[in-house]
Amino acid sequence: MTNLDRVAREIKDVGLYNLILQDIQKLLGKDKVEHKEILDILQKHPNILNDYKQTNVEYNLSNIHLKEIDIDSLDDNNCKVKAKEFNKNLKTLKEIEKYTLDFAQSSTLVIIFSVEFFVLFSVQYLIVLLNLKDWQWWIYSFFALSILVAWWYAKREKEKYRVESQRFYKLYDETLTILEQLESMRCVKKDDLWILESDEHV
Repeated sequence: MTNLDRVAREIKDVGLYNLILQDIQKLLGKDKVEHKEILDILQKHPNILNDYKQTNVEYNLSNIHLKEIDIDSLDDNNCKVKAKEFNKNLKTLKEIEKYTLDFAQSSTLVIIFSVEFFVLFSVQYLIVLLNLKDWQWWIYSFFALSILVAWWYAKREKEKYRVESQRFYKLYDETLTILEQLESMRCVKKDDLWILESDEHV
């Protein structure tokens, strides 16, 4: 569901993917690379495409370059039923795509660490600046409890990422199968569904 032609164009022209472009330049051994050369690299080096996808997920951009099917444009009822299922799956895939990111690199983990840093700073502030040394064991106990809560929450979120990621890839395959069925039934053409430009890049 990722359009490689669009990926190559974005790597070449959009600043967000500069690090990926530099990797391609190193592989080719030159600074100026052409669109076709990037396409070739994407096909020969799947890790480059994975880097592109990871970057997108980190920045809340979708790697699904297909739009929903216009149900009203279809005449056949069987086509409409399949198309509705495809659209529903596509929407769900875009909603849970963020869970394909490695949890260790997710914004959720960053937020957990940020909150813990704030709690630690507050603990030091209460004890030192407000001269609450008589209460320091209670305050440290609260900090220890917050670490325990943060650990439990991180563990729960990590499991959620694992489950939703598996759900994503399973639904992804199912949705591709539905699209193939729609094409074989001559309901739609995949080429007509590509989103060839992102309106999210500045």
